[in-house]
Amino acid sequence: MRSFVPTRTGMAAPGSSPPSAAASRALPLLHLDEHLAVIDKPAGLLVHRTAIDAHEEDAALQRLRDQLGRPVWPAHRLDRGTSGVLVFALSAEVASLLGVALAERRTHKRYLTLVRGWPAADAGVIDHPLARDPELPSAGQPHLDAQTEWTCLRRHEIPVSTDPRFATTRLALLACEPVQGRRHQIRRHLKHIAHPIVGDANHGKGPLNRALAAHFGLQRLWLHAQRLTLTHPMTGATLELETAPGAEWAPFL
Repeated sequence: MRSFVPTRTGMAAPGSSPPSAAASRALPLLHLDEHLAVIDKPAGLLVHRTAIDAHEEDAALQRLRDQLGRPVWPAHRLDRGTSGVLVFALSAEVASLLGVALAERRTHKRYLTLVRGWPAADAGVIDHPLARDPELPSAGQPHLDAQTEWTCLRRHEIPVSTDPRFATTRLALLACEPVQGRRHQIRRHLKHIAHPIVGDANHGKGPLNRALAAHFGLQRLWLHAQRLTLTHPMTGATLELETAPGAEWAPFL
């Protein structure tokens, strides 16, 4: 089994000059034209400032706006802890067109995630309606159709006990493709089938998360937006936007 070596982005190599403040805040661009900007969002960065995290001033929207020197509009959301492909429109018109495409499911998304346990099958579909707002009690809320297709890519067993009944912990690397885009859909669906995402503070297991964070030397939500396919709203071209997960994922790929 390969050992886990934590990495830190933004660190200068020995003997090199430290990056400037602007360079260290710059977001990796996967695509840029006059209508769209697509970034590789790091885990832990908000998409935009919110009342929930009122104390947090750093966000992808403000960083990209300053980086490009122009207004930007997020076309969709990623949870703060999720890394990967994130699309911004460069005008309100394009933002509206992208919003319609997403609402009408004219896009295709693929995520990588690390979950607790080994699924009994190699692939499946989670078909489980979800309450509209996961932050509120589900009773009395409308429940919306939601399906997530998943495939098990790898199974791992690590020498860490996160349950007194077992000397080791089983983890699985999954590829997940949500049919809809309900809030926290993948996180809630994987909890529903008893395979919560490692590092998920809201839908996962606290003792498991703490033990694995200590073992890995890294605390994060192990969810990565790997690929997004969409039709360019202005040119009609098919865009296949993809970014590899960070170095911390290497032992599991």
